[in-house]
Amino acid sequence: MKHAGKAYLAAKRPFLWTLALLGIILLAAKVAKLGGLLFLAISTGLMALWLLFTLFTLYFFRDPDPRVPEGAGLIVAPAHGKVDVVGETTEPEFMGGPCQRISIFLSLFDVHVQNAPVHGKVAFFKHKHGQFLNALRTDCASVNENVLIGFEPKERPAEKLGVRLVAGVLARRIVPWIAAGDEVGRGERISLIQFGSRVEVYLPPAAKIQVKLGDKVTGGETVIATFQ
Repeated sequence: MKHAGKAYLAAKRPFLWTLALLGIILLAAKVAKLGGLLFLAISTGLMALWLLFTLFTLYFFRDPDPRVPEGAGLIVAPAHGKVDVVGETTEPEFMGGPCQRISIFLSLFDVHVQNAPVHGKVAFFKHKHGQFLNALRTDCASVNENVLIGFEPKERPAEKLGVRLVAGVLARRIVPWIAAGDEVGRGERISLIQFGSRVEVYLPPAAKIQVKLGDKVTGGETVIATFQ
């Protein structure tokens, strides 16, 4: 599947930086001629911490292949996490006014690769700088750094669907893998948000929502709504 493996490539940077830092610390300790037992204790402790960090990094950047459902008019979750907002809102930039909103909170332990909710064209792409408030706040999308992606579904060209990738207090890097004009398939990998964050979905007023507050959804798999 397209973009497979990119999440693990993103994990290389923190892995290499922490490995280099570990080497510098151990070298400095050796140059300082610390006592043998003290140096051994420091080395063992640092190696254990680095190993734990490496294991967590590999876990955080995991990227399972979604089991994309087949069927007409399906809209799948663009992110893994918990639905904590279902309601109505106004999105003027792409949706052009009133629409429905589903917001998904991604904890530190959720998969952080995002997926296309529909098969279609990326008709809108805008990156907005902002704050880094806690992503647990359901209102953070209006002020936090974010990327708004607008989709034109192939099977419903008259409809619009928006996805907003929102950075959080820890998630300070949004890595898109698509651009305006790209064609995407339902469930295709589209981006990565590093560490806890939020993803919002903007749906046409006539779409039928299939999830409720508190539901756990799987990116590229869970049907969150259908076109009517």
